[in-house]
Amino acid sequence: MKRRLLQPLWFILAVLFLIEAWLWDHLEPWVARIVAAIPLREFKAWLAERLAHLSPAMALVVFVVPLIPLYPVKLLALWLFAKQHFLAGLVTFGFAQFVGLGLVAFVFDITRPKLMQMAWFVKVYDFVIGIKAKAHDIVAPVMDGIRARVRAVFGEGEGTMGRLMRKAMQFRKRIRTAR
Repeated sequence: MKRRLLQPLWFILAVLFLIEAWLWDHLEPWVARIVAAIPLREFKAWLAERLAHLSPAMALVVFVVPLIPLYPVKLLALWLFAKQHFLAGLVTFGFAQFVGLGLVAFVFDITRPKLMQMAWFVKVYDFVIGIKAKAHDIVAPVMDGIRARVRAVFGEGEGTMGRLMRKAMQFRKRIRTAR
């Protein structure tokens, strides 16, 4: 019984974790573009050179400290939600997540060699990668079911978006004529 009650919670946590992982994976190219657009490439090289002389523990501090200023922004988002400014809260929280993940991706790329010298960090890193794989295993059957239903409704192959738009327009037309 307990397992059955916890199953939806684990599914929701897996989806949230996969969203974070997806954002992490997809923010890396954005960060690379930003680095290319503004002179961060020189800063990245300078920072990597400075980190080469630091201990792994100090590299961990360099990895964690840039995230601290983002927590007040997330608290602001929660305050906006509490004051029923849902759109502003969502935009603020999304901005903080976007900047935070981009910043973590940027700093992790620089500090990774030093961080991987700490055995406990390697264990945590492997644990997180394992959780990501488990989250994929939990969510995959549901996603396969959703894909199968979408294919059953809209068909397979090219033109699926066209069929989707036609179905949406037909639905819209039926609603308008019903008024």
